[in-house]
Amino acid sequence: MKAFQGKVAVVTGAASGIGRALAERCAQEGMKVVLADIEEPALMQTSRDLAAQGAQTLAVPTDVSQAGEVETLARKAFETYSAVHLLFNNAGVGGGKSAWESTLADWEWVLGVNLWGVIHGIHFFVPRMLEQRSEGHIVNTASMAGLTYGPGQSIYKVSKHGVVSLSETLYYELALRGASLKVSVLCPGFVNTNVLDSQRNRPARLQNAPDGKESPPQAEAVLQRIQQALREGMHPQQVADLVFAAIREERFYILTHPTWKGAIQIRMEDILQERNPTLPRAPR
Repeated sequence: MKAFQGKVAVVTGAASGIGRALAERCAQEGMKVVLADIEEPALMQTSRDLAAQGAQTLAVPTDVSQAGEVETLARKAFETYSAVHLLFNNAGVGGGKSAWESTLADWEWVLGVNLWGVIHGIHFFVPRMLEQRSEGHIVNTASMAGLTYGPGQSIYKVSKHGVVSLSETLYYELALRGASLKVSVLCPGFVNTNVLDSQRNRPARLQNAPDGKESPPQAEAVLQRIQQALREGMHPQQVADLVFAAIREERFYILTHPTWKGAIQIRMEDILQERNPTLPRAPR
């Protein structure tokens, strides 16, 4: 897809971070923008801000972990604009304990948003987008954590590896069909967002009961390093610029931080040489 003027984009997680930057870029390109987010006040503010800049917007409060809400999002988008040309399955949350310390509620929440949110987007939008018989593009937000490994953030990494695999499979399936619908997977490194503050949007039914335990010092140290890296990370608008360049080039893998390629290579070499996992130091 080369031209965006007058076309329709749907962005989940649009109220902040990368999602908001993508929505702003869509508006700058002259697109009609359907905004979705679980955080309704911030969502409505984003919609007002874009409308003040002259963009046509539709804001739909959405919990992407819930199939019915994503189905409603798709229905409203197509009822309002009759088509969707860009779909950004972007909503995501952080999740940070070791695999055995995480509760089942932790697993359900993070996988529900990060992986099932993408599944729901594909399920409810792709059939309609194929029926349009016009060019389109899907961008699924994964992470460099979906291409590498290391200790900590176990649920988050599982979810992002799942998004990468799902996106790769979708790419091949659409290519074999000869569809004009293309796919990219976005794998950012550290970006200056509030992803680690995701607990503010965690549903009450998936909250953990206080257990009085303090986090292990090692876990706290890892978390502090991640927080610092995020604060010093890439601006979300830079990510949006890279995404739109990739869409124009029909490029599948969108790697925002080239310095991470060494960690990806180490993982691939470990697999090919059948050696035990190397623990690379996360680059910035």
